[in-house]
Amino acid sequence: MKNSSAVLIILLSLLSCLSACSKTSSPTASPNATSSSKSSDALQQKLQEYSGAAATDCGRLSVQASADQSKSASDCAMQASQNKHPFYVAYDMPGMAVGVAGNAAGKLFTAQSQGTGPSATLTSGDCPSQLRVASSGRVTCLAPGDMGSMGAGHAAVPPGMSNPHGATVPK
Repeated sequence: MKNSSAVLIILLSLLSCLSACSKTSSPTASPNATSSSKSSDALQQKLQEYSGAAATDCGRLSVQASADQSKSASDCAMQASQNKHPFYVAYDMPGMAVGVAGNAAGKLFTAQSQGTGPSATLTSGDCPSQLRVASSGRVTCLAPGDMGSMGAGHAAVPPGMSNPHGATVPK
């Protein structure tokens, strides 16, 4: 009985990931993508660099993305992270884009791009906290309400990066 329950759980997990994830080896638009940003921008390139060629593209969403699209992207990222499968996900907001990536070793990274075109600035680095789904529905690795420091010598938000997860998604 225990074996059949374990098999059922594994199958449900795989089906969930298959329906929410789209494995890519080159930059392409995900079915979750609702943003007009091009997948070849600096943020997307940095996330793909962090996650690697065999990463799962969990999507690039705009702030107008539906709750179902946000849930699908966050489920994809969380599942991939738990399985230590490389992934990346990004979100476009007014004036900025943010993303999270994980590599095959389970290491998490965050990146943020502010502005557009040649004057855009990109900041990126290691995630300061565990991966979670914020109240906005976006995947983040910033601790809830964490805009200050996490203790001596540890910045909650990488230097030069504002906390993009404080705003909520309009309904």
